[in-house]
Amino acid sequence: MMEAVKAPFKSLWGTIPAPVRGLIRTMRPKQWAKNGFVYAGILFDQQMLEAEPFARVTLAFVLLCLSASAIYVINDLVDIERDRLHPRKRERPLPSGQLPVPWAVGAAIVLPLLALSIALLVSPPLALVLLAYLALHIAYSFWLKNIVLIDVFAIAAGFILRVVAGIVVIDVTHFSPWLYLCAGLLALFLAVGKRRQELLLLADDASDHRAAYKSYNMALLDDMLRMVTTGSVITYMLYTIEAQTIRSNEYKMLLTIPFVVYGIFRYLYLIHVEGEGSAPDELLFKDWPLLLSVVAWVASVGVILYLL
Repeated sequence: MMEAVKAPFKSLWGTIPAPVRGLIRTMRPKQWAKNGFVYAGILFDQQMLEAEPFARVTLAFVLLCLSASAIYVINDLVDIERDRLHPRKRERPLPSGQLPVPWAVGAAIVLPLLALSIALLVSPPLALVLLAYLALHIAYSFWLKNIVLIDVFAIAAGFILRVVAGIVVIDVTHFSPWLYLCAGLLALFLAVGKRRQELLLLADDASDHRAAYKSYNMALLDDMLRMVTTGSVITYMLYTIEAQTIRSNEYKMLLTIPFVVYGIFRYLYLIHVEGEGSAPDELLFKDWPLLLSVVAWVASVGVILYLL
């Protein structure tokens, strides 16, 4: 049945010119799910059902997607030679030749300019956040990703900026700094997990793909993963108790903790037992138990904050 549903879309996809298909793939729409962090502020501030704040945050989400896609294009341009040595990334549009380099360069210029221009018209603070996001990830593409430890902190900073982008476009009345800690630690958890799986996949060729892998080993990454796993769970537990908006619900948010713990444990199971090496956002849509845990968490938070 699923194949029957997908068939018309595959047929339509095949009619699109190859360079355009390559550009769309390089923009990585599947990874836009990470920009969902932009809704954290409005969700926990109990404004999700208000039309204007929701529209403003949704616009921030769209502009973040454009900015993120620009970064993916730039990153693939920088890594084009290394990606040709990678067992999976060699199939990407740029290293495989499907996407012409001039097309990629054009997209890398147009996408951020478009996002920043719209943000300036709507919210100058949002434009500043997007500029910081672009600067951080450009620095990551050219430099930071090759510095051991700093590379994962840069990824975490990008997730925190996503949260900030959703906060600066609305009038937040019950903001809690715990939200930044939860987002940052969860991002570190995912970044370290991804590094571990890439090191395992690439083995002796890891240092050819990225300089930072010369300084990583499995023991270090496993210790880091244990630490950020513990920190993520404890921080979220404290957030459900200490955040002002959540406290007004008589600590009912404690009921959401099992979904968070299960989701983290499921991800650890997938990388340690199943040997999954996909990016976390791609893995989310491949593994139904992991996806259902996220959906259950969102649903439970919505019921507690908006209905109880």
